Amino acid sequence: MQALKPWLENGVLISDGAWGTQLQARGLPPGVIPDTWNLTHPGQVESVARAYVEAGSQVILTNTFRANAVAMPEAAPGELDAINRAAVAISRQAASGRALVFASIGPSGRMLVAGEVSAQQLEAAFGAQARSLAAAGADALLIETMSDPEEARLAVLAARATGLPVVASFAFDSGKSKDRTMMGATPESVAAAMVEAGADAVGANCGVGVEFAEAICRRLRAACDLPIWIKPNAGLPVIDGAAVHYTTTAELFASHFAALRQAGAAFVGACCGSSPEFIRALVAARNAI
Repeated sequence: MQALKPWLENGVLISDGAWGTQLQARGLPPGVIPDTWNLTHPGQVESVARAYVEAGSQVILTNTFRANAVAMPEAAPGELDAINRAAVAISRQAASGRALVFASIGPSGRMLVAGEVSAQQLEAAFGAQARSLAAAGADALLIETMSDPEEARLAVLAARATGLPVVASFAFDSGKSKDRTMMGATPESVAAAMVEAGADAVGANCGVGVEFAEAICRRLRAACDLPIWIKPNAGLPVIDGAAVHYTTTAELFASHFAALRQAGAAFVGACCGSSPEFIRALVAARNAI
């Protein structure tokens, strides 16, 4: 927590919005892993990051959600290191000193509890990714969209070894009240687990829409003393054939900012279905308080 304290002295920081849909709008074909564009289309990736900085993001991520050896087993030797290092360089170039760069580490896509991957494999994969991101100059590491607290713990331990601040964020989208992860973890249980693992902040991203985020934020805040990271989707997705649409507008999304701030959020951004327009609306909502 102390590692993040200087950045939070002036109040809530606005992070960025969705990356995948923004890259798709720039020509990323269906089925292509977005992370590979760090090497093949760096200009397009930088344009996403720059758009968020220009919209007012004070924290931007990197295009590295899947860039680890378990999630991308087909990667050639050295390719993952190159992808991760390029991503940090791209986001830092876009930030130009106006925003912090929190490097993204997503879930493995394999279930530890089902034996699809071992703890040793996860430790090695997350460790290699964290070292690449740190060596490239990331300001902090974001473990995001997690559902299994044990996988998140392994990722946090690997990230902590770099010496950078570490944020651990979970996707709450299950249960009667949509307040559990896919693995059944509650805000209280993940907060306790991440405090024990040594994370510098804990939070929620993706999952369900912003209308559920205040309650999750409040429960995380009550369960621990760590700064709270909140980055919900732009509402619930609507499936139309092969297309996925999000119906929440930027203005409606940003109307929840005051409640999230009151609930204890230290970072607020947007996830799936969002755009730079959402960030501009969040900045306006913050400035109006």
